[in-house]
Amino acid sequence: MGNLFDLTGRVAIVTGCSTGLGVQMARALAGQGCNIVAVARRQNLIEEVAAKIKEDFGVEAIGVRCDITDTEMVHEAVKTVMDKFGRIDILINNAGTGAVAPAEDITDDQFANEMNIDLFGTFKMAREVAKQAMIPAKYGRIINIASMYGLVGNKVAGSAPYHAAKGGVVNLTRALASEWGKYNITVNAICPGYFYTPLTRETLDSEFFQENARTMIPMERYGDEGELDTAAVFLASPNTTYVTGLMLTVDGGYTAM
Repeated sequence: MGNLFDLTGRVAIVTGCSTGLGVQMARALAGQGCNIVAVARRQNLIEEVAAKIKEDFGVEAIGVRCDITDTEMVHEAVKTVMDKFGRIDILINNAGTGAVAPAEDITDDQFANEMNIDLFGTFKMAREVAKQAMIPAKYGRIINIASMYGLVGNKVAGSAPYHAAKGGVVNLTRALASEWGKYNITVNAICPGYFYTPLTRETLDSEFFQENARTMIPMERYGDEGELDTAAVFLASPNTTYVTGLMLTVDGGYTAM
């Protein structure tokens, strides 16, 4: 069958694609020949990301500025992509935030902000891409980035709004998979554990977190750069035709215990 993961000529939108895991997954898709639309709020960063992807992989790559909580901006961003490419095959809903504080000290604004970005923003992007591109084309691959904390609680770092929002993303994934299966659109979620990024490295390398890894994670370490890539490429593949409504944990076994 040749390369089961070939994405040549396909178009993917990746949100939260200015730094970290979003950029890694965008590069993984580009490595399979996919054209990339990097979406985030900081124009300078997404333009840099797109230019580097274009240079490294020889695919088309553009940056489109969008705040995923702004319904009108989401509509315009998707329209911009459709005007340029005429198709959107893959959506990776990666943009998110995370408030950390004891539950009893979380403010209304913190909770609302988390739900608005992580859950409602994910829905807004999925709704718009489905409406403008995927339902008319009778084809699509939507990948929501949830979290292992959408499946379990934690005692290490209080983040109740994050757990609630990502738990919402988990069941939103099932709901959209159920509704849109008839259009040949698959909707799945990746539930990452702790991963090293420029923002998390110092914290995860601390003595407390290293001990936590040895105790709580069967593989006794945190995720390295690139270890989400295969999950994203698998779920984005046009040959992954009968997998939908899946929560794929990439957590070193954390949720297995």
